[in-house]
Amino acid sequence: MTSNKNQRPQQPGDARERLRNARVAEQDRKQRLRRVGIAASVAAAIAVVAVGAVVVSNLGGSGSSGSGGGTVSADKAAKQQLVVPAHVSSSDNTVIVYGDPNAKHTLDVYEDFRCPICDKLEKTDGPTIQQLADNGTYKIQYHLATFLDDNLGGTGSMDALEVAAAALNEGGPAMFKAFHDVLYANQPAETTDGFGNLNHLLDLAKKVPGLVTPQFTKEVQDRVFAPWAQKVTDAFNASGVQGTPTLKLDGKAVNVFDNQGNPITPAQYTALIQQTAGAK
Repeated sequence: MTSNKNQRPQQPGDARERLRNARVAEQDRKQRLRRVGIAASVAAAIAVVAVGAVVVSNLGGSGSSGSGGGTVSADKAAKQQLVVPAHVSSSDNTVIVYGDPNAKHTLDVYEDFRCPICDKLEKTDGPTIQQLADNGTYKIQYHLATFLDDNLGGTGSMDALEVAAAALNEGGPAMFKAFHDVLYANQPAETTDGFGNLNHLLDLAKKVPGLVTPQFTKEVQDRVFAPWAQKVTDAFNASGVQGTPTLKLDGKAVNVFDNQGNPITPAQYTALIQQTAGAK
């Protein structure tokens, strides 16, 4: 069970239904053409009001992600020079490794911070997933996605990824993992885009002891890691993984959900990992 990256459109009806729809569409088109003059005038008026609203919003201290004054806009951040956070692994600098880098086994975890199914898995099996990394059974390689921003609208996945990058840069994999866990412990409803607010993310970061320093705050507000977050997004999109969460042990997919779509128990997860690792 995963949050799917792609949404499939429904198939059209039979030929008669398509013909009827085409006639209706043509009638609608002619009516729209007759209203074009009025629509243009209304659109111009709306545009003026919208510009005024944006000016008022910015003067009120909201950035493109609902963040506080002084924060770099997302558009400007996208044009910044690529800065890779410290402690990133992999040849393309897009993977975050937690655990012993020399561990015999590797668990690849594909997640989106807005993914509610990832949240269910983390709440059920997250401590056990971490425990097996802490005891050296495997290292975890995190591959982070932001496709729910595209599917649902908003910027919460990308913004959370940027702040997670700052956490990694500030305190290494342990600090990243702690912030990762805070995000899932405080995940908003999937459709509300609660993470699309840098001030809120900074408040959540305060739940991680020692994370919020002047340097960390500046990196978040300046959106230093926005280009890197986009690079990570591109790597996920090129991975072939179609949904989150997806887990692979040594390259082999492991199914961590039961027939009802619920996460398996921690004991079942441990047994599954031991069985899969032993089969290598």
